[in-house]
Parts: sequence; structure tokens; C-alpha cells
Amino acid sequence: MGIALIGVSCIIKDPKPEDCVIQTETIINIKEGTSFDIVFSDSHGDHYYINRGLERGLNLDSLNAKVLNKSVNLHLAKVLGGLVISEHITQLSVDDAIIFTEFN
Repeated sequence: MGIALIGVSCIIKDPKPEDCVIQTETIINIKEGTSFDIVFSDSHGDHYYINRGLERGLNLDSLNAKVLNKSVNLHLAKVLGGLVISEHITQLSVDDAIIFTEFN
């Protein structure tokens, strides 16, 4: 039963800005991941992803032109009651331009 609770509490559904942490990172690599995800790697070796980004109309070539080797702001969802910061990107922006958002 404990395992099921952990699985349910890690589901990110209808994220809100207040449920996220904002990190500024320099993106050095962008690639397709599993299940149509888009995976971003930063200059520290960390990886973040946009869930099913390719199905949401995002394009790797366009993203490379907009964010590769640039400083970006990542809104990362908090899970497990805020105890853990996920690698799930809920919003991606460069300067004042929002490239992707899950916020309604």
C-alpha cells in the first residue's frame, strides 16, 4: 500500500506556479527521450524533461535555436508534498519569452 501512495503522489497533474521551483540553467544539449519526451541537459550534467513534448507540438530544431547554449528559467514541479524537486519542466522560458508552459 505504501508503494501505491508514493506512485500516486508523484503524478504531476495540472501544475500551478506555486507548486514549482524556478531554476536558471544553461542548456547544452537537447534530445528526444522516451515516450515523445524532450530531454534537456544542463552544464552541470543534470537532465530535465518536457513530458510528451513532441506530441505537444514542440520541435527539436526550433528548441535548439531558441535555448541551446543559453540561460533558461525552468519551473520544476515539486512532488511528495514539496519534499522532492522533479526533473519535470512545467514551464521553460528564455529572458521574458515563454517557450513552453503547462500553466492554464
